[in-house]
Amino acid sequence: MEARQFLRLMLLFFSISLILLFTWVNLPSPLPDTAELLDCDATSPWCTSSKNRFRSKQGQAPTNLKNPAPRPRSHVSDTPQHPIDPLTLRELSRVRSLLLSHPLFANRAPYALHSVVLEEPDKPSVLAWRKGDPISRKASVVARVAGESHLLAVDLDNGEVTAQGAGPLSGYPTMTIEDMTSVTWAPLADPEFNRTVLARGVDLADLACLPISGGWFGGAEEGRRLIKVQCYSTKDTANFYMRPIEGLTVLVDLDTKRVVEITDKGRDIPIPSAANTDYRFSQFDQNRQAYRLINPISIEQPQGPSFTVEDGHVVKWANWEFHVKPDPRAGVIISRARVGDPESGQLRDVMYKGFTSELFVPYMDPTDAWYFKTYMDAGEYGFGLQAMPLDPLNDCPRNAYFMDGVFAAGDGTPYVRSGMVCIYESYAGDIGWRHSESPITGMGIREVRPKVTLVVRMAASVANYDYIVDWEFQTDGLIRVKVGLSGILMVKGSSYSNVDDVPGQEDLYGTLLSENVIGVIHDHYVTFHLDMDVDGADNSFVNVNIQKQETSPRESPRRSYLKAVRKVAKTEKDARVKLKLYDPSEFHVVNSNKKTRVGNPVGYKVVPAGTAASLLAHDDPPQKRAAFTNNQIWVTPYNRTEQWAGGLFSYQSQGEDTLAVWSNRDRPIENKDIVVWYTLGFHHIPCQEDFPIMPTVSSSFDLKPVNFFESNPILRIPPNAEEDLPVCKAAASA
Repeated sequence: MEARQFLRLMLLFFSISLILLFTWVNLPSPLPDTAELLDCDATSPWCTSSKNRFRSKQGQAPTNLKNPAPRPRSHVSDTPQHPIDPLTLRELSRVRSLLLSHPLFANRAPYALHSVVLEEPDKPSVLAWRKGDPISRKASVVARVAGESHLLAVDLDNGEVTAQGAGPLSGYPTMTIEDMTSVTWAPLADPEFNRTVLARGVDLADLACLPISGGWFGGAEEGRRLIKVQCYSTKDTANFYMRPIEGLTVLVDLDTKRVVEITDKGRDIPIPSAANTDYRFSQFDQNRQAYRLINPISIEQPQGPSFTVEDGHVVKWANWEFHVKPDPRAGVIISRARVGDPESGQLRDVMYKGFTSELFVPYMDPTDAWYFKTYMDAGEYGFGLQAMPLDPLNDCPRNAYFMDGVFAAGDGTPYVRSGMVCIYESYAGDIGWRHSESPITGMGIREVRPKVTLVVRMAASVANYDYIVDWEFQTDGLIRVKVGLSGILMVKGSSYSNVDDVPGQEDLYGTLLSENVIGVIHDHYVTFHLDMDVDGADNSFVNVNIQKQETSPRESPRRSYLKAVRKVAKTEKDARVKLKLYDPSEFHVVNSNKKTRVGNPVGYKVVPAGTAASLLAHDDPPQKRAAFTNNQIWVTPYNRTEQWAGGLFSYQSQGEDTLAVWSNRDRPIENKDIVVWYTLGFHHIPCQEDFPIMPTVSSSFDLKPVNFFESNPILRIPPNAEEDLPVCKAAASA
């Protein structure tokens, strides 16, 4: 028996060696002058593995290739056309070349580039720039060389590489794709791990493992980059997340890729069955009719779309103009958002820059194999690095325009993430405005205007979870930011098959979803950085509190009414907001230097929708690192170094460089260039409808004009007429 296992292990290691050799041979190489481009298409294992999980078996190509993919674009000849355009393919290659010739990298010490992005020019320079003006370019680089982190600036104009000073007090940079890929192989080099997996009844050839960031829980974790690896069985299903090897956790040193510790506290917990876990359409019984509930719907535009994308990144639609940039950490960045004034015809500033700053996802299970699952998906994994190519006709409609991301691998080699952002016009039968007169007036008035919006979408598959982030622009000046959650639950293996088997006092920390499968309770917090420039950079934050006023005796038949009480925030602490249903407010960003015709300061307001607040103790280590979720709204003075709510280096950070720390400085914010931070939250108590894959749940918030225009900005738009709209031929079966 032992000889058979030895032969099996030898065969496995031989297979792994071949795969590693194949991977090494096919790693992206420096861009040659003739410029071939590594394109991360839908079948590339280098670029599509979410959190780059290890799979012992070769992955299958996507099953929906019959859908028309967007036509690939060549980025070889791209040149920057705007000061905030992302680094191009050639610029990334030049950055790599300049770095490797720098003394810091010259001694052949091991290195990795954890971030290579544009160092944007200062704000006044961008605002003053006009098309045709010269563009100066620098790259901001976060590198680790010989186990030390470095912040570097690379001037692409003169070739200089300069150090940017010391990094944060604690923490490490965002993991590279190579970090996430290689660390999941590390446990296989440990005989104890292999024996443990086999003892749990899982063939090593059926193994899938995930790199799981461990947060920070004390001094024992200081001084080295650590990560935890947990594994699953892929036997008989693609949805291996539903088949955890519960309780088996491997602590790995991220730099050396050596196993530090193996813990197995789930020996008595069975591997859940693969039955009914696969979610792929191709795997359903082909003898049964597809469960089609509705006829297909498609929006047709015989005159073409109403938007254009100029110079690769500047979007012009209706009365809006803004810049779109894919980003490896934020996912997508919206910049220089301006809306047209119907009276003057001029574009007016609304938002200088908006993006997803951080995502905090704490699981509510304090046991040994779960307590550390308190992810920061942007700062630890890279929200944009986890963005997958969008699926035409399903992620985005037929009329969508697709935008690629151009990023740098850990060795600095550029690659393309194809189709990671889509832009499209949306019409769902919504109404822009309407009014019909009652017959009692004798006025036969019925005026209605349809609402068409423009959506900028990206989707990130951060291991099991999928996040859909939409920036939706409306012709009335409103911007809606919506987050959708879908994908697959991270589940816990259990010995229970029915809730009746669970002792009354035992806490499952979640919901029994299927036999031996528990969906663990967890939260999601998505924090947005919103650099508002309402009609200019100098703005103020106003809390418009809605208060109950009681009338005096004999003043009125009414006993009470509501009154709006405005308070301008003087400093950062004045602007901290915890939303309260019975103490409501509106939250305005106003430019007191600009007034409407009747004297109101122009402004925009933050309009929350459904959200959730963190209930964790403030001294709980995960909450200390994620203290930016202590409030739903914060306001800080603009500081170009303060972009990431969880800190620049959030991996294993201790919380010294967060939005909460910056806000404690209590700097003046009245009539200043200010940044609004909004956190959208979800509490998730899993239910059986979430098994084996979750229907999308969404929430949003709005940035809405408030006294920004002199009147309704879409008053004069025409209604639809029959001759304006195409009549599609009905299906023969209709």
